[in-house]
Amino acid sequence: MRYRINRRTGDRISEIGLGSAYLCGASMDEGVKALRTAYEGGINYFDLAAGNGRAFPMWGEALHDVRRNVIYQIHFGADYSRGEYGWSLELDTVKRSVERMLRELGTDYIDYGFIHCQDEAADWAAYRENGVYGYLLEMKHAGVVRHLGLSSHTPSVIRQILDDAPVDMLMFSVNPAYDYGQGEYANGGVDERSAVYRRCERDGIGISVMKPFSGGQLLDAARSPFRKALTIYQCIRYALDRPGVLTVLPGAQSAEEVRRLLAYCDQPGDALDYSAIGGFAPEEASGKCVYCNHCKPCPAGLDVGLINKYYDLALLGDGMAAEHYAGLARKAGDCVGCGHCDRRCPFGVRQSARMRAIATHFGG
Repeated sequence: MRYRINRRTGDRISEIGLGSAYLCGASMDEGVKALRTAYEGGINYFDLAAGNGRAFPMWGEALHDVRRNVIYQIHFGADYSRGEYGWSLELDTVKRSVERMLRELGTDYIDYGFIHCQDEAADWAAYRENGVYGYLLEMKHAGVVRHLGLSSHTPSVIRQILDDAPVDMLMFSVNPAYDYGQGEYANGGVDERSAVYRRCERDGIGISVMKPFSGGQLLDAARSPFRKALTIYQCIRYALDRPGVLTVLPGAQSAEEVRRLLAYCDQPGDALDYSAIGGFAPEEASGKCVYCNHCKPCPAGLDVGLINKYYDLALLGDGMAAEHYAGLARKAGDCVGCGHCDRRCPFGVRQSARMRAIATHFGG
């Protein structure tokens, strides 16, 4: 397992995490085994927006003895009063749900307390007016909640809340279908979604990824907007290549499904290549580097995707980007203009010309 650091909190987070939407479909024994398999495979980050409240005791049984070694994101607004998942902005309901989750998880603290499911501006107004945000802040002040999170599918709402609240982790729906305007939660245009990723990278806000497979759409050629099926590993790689992303949170119901997710760490590079989506990129995405590294290997030894990422972040005012760029062994100024990357780029980026612009910007 590989890990990434949340710069705002210092947490070391596994690149593969685990969602909880489907775990309730397993029996107690199956669920406990799946969670323990995940932990033993190096997964340390778990999202607890479960599909049904019966899932919480599974965590309590499976991970109570290693609680200090795992990280839970718990949602203030997820309601399990009727068993199945519901959404509530009513303060007393939120309090009861949080108390139930803590009790059944067998824990007295929350690593990331999430402002839950804010998809419209009116949701954020109600969340504050009803006292739910105030309750979350009280829990943080008391030390029960360690860090603040936000879950949303809508870039404009994300931007507003990041302006208003000290968010440390964003849960966002990340996959190539949504980024290209295809699917139920494909909110925001190409540039608007890219701005979310880059702002989080610039500000050190981690992103945990929900819906990496677009509800299975991307895994089915008949339903995929790209008219071919991607693998779970290609989808995971795509999400992890977005700026700001720390962990991807697919769901699982069994130890076998967890082991299949863990196999991502052993996949060769060609099994992670998602460049096929380039042929279906919308016009507004054409000519923009998505850091897919399909241009590798560079004959001059440049990491073209990483150079592009640092440049894009620098243009947004990320002061660390220039420092990271300066630490590269080979820089844009070392480009020999052979055109290898231009010919290979599936997104139509004229990388050799871009390397010249980047070299000018950074002075080498």
